[in-house]
Amino acid sequence: MKAKPDRNDRFIIITGLSGSGKTAVIHYLEDLGYYCIDNIPAKLIRELVNLWLSKKVEMDKVALVMDIREPRFVQDFPGILEEVRKRYPIRLIFLEASDEALVKRYSETRRLHPLARNRSVLQAVRLERRQLEAIKKLANDVVDTSSLNLSGLKEIIGGKVLSKQLRRLQVVIISFGYKYGIPLDSDLVFDTRFLPNPFYIEDLRDLTGKSPRVRNFVLGGAETVEYVDRVSGFLDYLIPHFVKEGKSTLTISIGCTGGKHRSVVIAEKLKSCLKRPNLEIKIYHRDLFK
Repeated sequence: MKAKPDRNDRFIIITGLSGSGKTAVIHYLEDLGYYCIDNIPAKLIRELVNLWLSKKVEMDKVALVMDIREPRFVQDFPGILEEVRKRYPIRLIFLEASDEALVKRYSETRRLHPLARNRSVLQAVRLERRQLEAIKKLANDVVDTSSLNLSGLKEIIGGKVLSKQLRRLQVVIISFGYKYGIPLDSDLVFDTRFLPNPFYIEDLRDLTGKSPRVRNFVLGGAETVEYVDRVSGFLDYLIPHFVKEGKSTLTISIGCTGGKHRSVVIAEKLKSCLKRPNLEIKIYHRDLFK
């Protein structure tokens, strides 16, 4: 067997047995920032690689799904893959599962196996397995999904197949005022209305949480110091689990009464507490000028 190309994660092809989880993987890769195409004919790989390498299109990372749904996939794919790998070390991920798992999945979803029009699902699964054996040998990674749920599959792809630097979580921190409603896309909501309120200090009322004076007032209280410490510690615990599960975006909403003072200060403070190499942090002050 020919040597496989060096590990590379910027151009990935997903293939394997029907029902093994290719759609779930391509959705996960899309969340990671890949430009994804499902069910592309093998003969188009050359043109797509040429276009991608030319940098004439904005596709930093590409992921393709191709499989036996294409009539000439088994015949055309091996030779085309060998050809394009001379230009770029494309990574091939092959997904498989046991006969029992695949038959059960098709029974539960009531979908038709691509090869099952004139045969049973089990016969189709076994035929496809034989036809794809040569392609399986070309893969950089073979993943058995028989006993994996969705989060387990994401963990395998994210942890054992993809480079660690790709496992980035986008954290969106939103400050808001409860009088205007909680942000609809919130994953976590923290209330700051019990903290000292600058609104009742005449010299601070017309300022915002962006002001150093307001910031010093809010952060100067002992309860604020403990609150920030407890919330940041809670997030330090949660975030690695969200990354492991495959979550791509985490929205943290910080609320006070009007969204102008306390929530803004705490949101900015949490942003500085959460700086990590694997986190992309964005912050929005929704109600700052209302």
